[in-house]
Amino acid sequence: MRKTRRVKVLGWRWRHNDLRRHSDAVEAWIVLAAWAFAAAGGAVAGVAGAQAVETAQTRSGADHRPATAVLLGTVPRGARAPATYNRVRANVRWTDEQGTVRTATTDVKAGTTVGSAVPVWTDGHGHLVDQPASPAVRTARVVMTGTGVGLAGGLFVLAGGGLIRLRVERQATERWGEEWERTGERWGRRTG
Repeated sequence: MRKTRRVKVLGWRWRHNDLRRHSDAVEAWIVLAAWAFAAAGGAVAGVAGAQAVETAQTRSGADHRPATAVLLGTVPRGARAPATYNRVRANVRWTDEQGTVRTATTDVKAGTTVGSAVPVWTDGHGHLVDQPASPAVRTARVVMTGTGVGLAGGLFVLAGGGLIRLRVERQATERWGEEWERTGERWGRRTG
């Protein structure tokens, strides 16, 4: 038995054809518009998302300052916190920029002895904060966020276009069914 080969014809919805319905051309324009808006909207959303993350990172790291704290207790060498490799939580003391002595808990290397200098980062109010991300990590965050937001925006637009296309197709199918009912009555077999 021979296999039939299916031939795809590009742009068939726009070409003149007696079998082409008006809804076929409308669907084609909807698909084209959805892809165009998805590409443009996704790019704009991606750039906006990347700029927002970059601005937020710059703003959050602007008041972070390095400081040196003193470890208040010896950390056993075998101790370690969950999800960290050689870091444990320990109490430290430091003096902020206004001269206030502060204490808090931060991550330090396991096996560090009491009185050792520990590098920490503080915010503008003297509270401990995480070390600012490196430029490579910041760039990766910006790129990943921009890409994710752009893809999500594009997919959202494509989903909307698909819903509109389905609605047009459903209406065309209903009209075709109504026309078939009217035409089918004339094709019926007469008996008697």
